[in-house]
Amino acid sequence: MDKIILIGGAPTVGKSYTTRKIAESLKLPWISTDIIREQMRKIVRKEDYPHLFSLSENTPEIAVKFLSTNSAKEIVKSQNNESTDVWKGVKALIETDYVWKSFIIEGVAILPRLVHESSVKNKSLKVVFLVDNDVERIRNTIYTRGLWNDAEKYPDYVKEKEVEWVVDFNEYLLKEARKYKYPVLEIGNRKALIGEIKKLIED
Repeated sequence: MDKIILIGGAPTVGKSYTTRKIAESLKLPWISTDIIREQMRKIVRKEDYPHLFSLSENTPEIAVKFLSTNSAKEIVKSQNNESTDVWKGVKALIETDYVWKSFIIEGVAILPRLVHESSVKNKSLKVVFLVDNDVERIRNTIYTRGLWNDAEKYPDYVKEKEVEWVVDFNEYLLKEARKYKYPVLEIGNRKALIGEIKKLIED
């Protein structure tokens, strides 16, 4: 049976780096939900996927306004609404792809509730979520690179709002993963983390 590996997690947790290393080790192709989202925006109608387009014009000015006028919890809710629309594309890829038999999908749009509620035929799903409880590590990443744009393009008070909502998202993800009994790993030593993930998905 084909094996599909799903790796979810908050921004800054290192999903892409971790997935790339696992994909190289297991010799599997992989794709990000960010790529799936951008492809969906080119082919679906806005009226059918309203949350998919809510931040499609993500200029520094729009990002600053969005972060400044919403609370951390509202930002998490907005992100999760977008993820619900993106998940429809993720599920379609899992069910209809005939090129890749086994592959990895990583991204913020992989949420415990969405995976739990999906019934995928003839596929074996292996799911793991990554979280980071180190606020200073999150802050350092955001101040160094930013989340949506280059860090130097917007003010520090906006970066602090990013830190706040990423921390909230980590807490939400941990709670939801435990609720639906999916494995959760806290990032730390990268080599050890990759080994732990490989062990989980190969069982």
